[in-house]
Amino acid sequence: MKMNRRSFISVVSTTLWPLATARGAEKQDWLAACEDPARKLFNGKPNLDRILALYPRTTSAPAFDPELIADKVAKLKTKPAVNTGHRFLDLSVKVGLAHIDATFQGDHPKYGVGTYARPEHDGFPPTIIAAVDALTLWDLTPRAEQLFGYWLDHFVRPDGTIAYYGPSLGEYGQLLTSARRLMQRGGSREWLAKHRDALARLAQHLQSLIRQTGRVALTSGVPEADERKQTATYFHNNAWIVRGLDDWATLAKPPAQTGELRKLLLDAIRRTWPSDSKDWWLSPTVELAERPQGKITATRVGSYTNYRYWPELLSSRVLPRALAERVVNVRLSSGGQFCGMTRFSNHLDDWPLADYLEGLWWLGRKDDFLLSLYGHVAYHQAEGHLTAYEQVTLPPGKKVADYCLPCQLVAARAARVLAK
Repeated sequence: MKMNRRSFISVVSTTLWPLATARGAEKQDWLAACEDPARKLFNGKPNLDRILALYPRTTSAPAFDPELIADKVAKLKTKPAVNTGHRFLDLSVKVGLAHIDATFQGDHPKYGVGTYARPEHDGFPPTIIAAVDALTLWDLTPRAEQLFGYWLDHFVRPDGTIAYYGPSLGEYGQLLTSARRLMQRGGSREWLAKHRDALARLAQHLQSLIRQTGRVALTSGVPEADERKQTATYFHNNAWIVRGLDDWATLAKPPAQTGELRKLLLDAIRRTWPSDSKDWWLSPTVELAERPQGKITATRVGSYTNYRYWPELLSSRVLPRALAERVVNVRLSSGGQFCGMTRFSNHLDDWPLADYLEGLWWLGRKDDFLLSLYGHVAYHQAEGHLTAYEQVTLPPGKKVADYCLPCQLVAARAARVLAK
């Protein structure tokens, strides 16, 4: 359904949300809880209307003029039409897609607004990865080609490294997978021919890393930008090297040579993770990281493991099902989420949630998928204008960090599988 400004405002303003029913003592329990209090409320399929009524909606200023976003929403032409079965979720998808051109400056990427609009954040790979995925899922591939082509031209150096202050090794692989996704979803041969060299340089850089000793080996490196000094042999990084090189091989036809790396990775995981299936501390590295006490978010490394390292390991699809299920189960039992959203220390941080959602859908855990997706659109997005902030309070209600595009695109990326 084409949505004009009036219907945009109507859907937002008529979505019901009662005040939170929880008392102060319950809020304290939420902070200490290892199990998601919202997850216990649903015996079966979660209901978005019920979820919207659980807690106070997040409130703060919009990242962009709501009239500007409404105008972009009205002009969207997606294929298929956005029809997930719930108008609020449909609107969340459309608002996300509308934020891409609002955030980018022409073809030049921006991570977000405020602090995140500074130029040092422009080359952050997850911004372009999220934008390409969202656009191509809804048949907006020509715009994805423009943005991705610009990014490859401006942020891949001649030696195949990324012009950014802290790219993770996994992000190199995700960029190669983005190229495959674009081509699978209607990208042109002309686009691939024009940008093949930049993509090949990324792949060659990864190949050189896994063969530094002359033979294939797991690679140590940066796990994510904020933790760029904490180099180690991270499982999610090596999983995405395997996935990215495999996906690149389908486009460029070079020998991927990832079978040996995959085996080394899975052997290392099995040696490192505890044999007790009830033990929730699954170290993100070969080098044993210090165990958080009480819950996963009790330490910095635990919080990062919960919000990026485990979800990216899941979304790589390199893990066999039994290990992937174990990752989901320990996240659910160790204080890793609240109303489906990702806990980080004492707040919520959902911009990488699309990785977790991809893993849940792949595993067929639809109820958990819906709880996380519904919780995200209900509380990580602000009431009224639906701006998605990088971080919000726990329990929800207030902004903690500025708007960022990957968080805004969670619904657009995840809800495509629900489109009718």
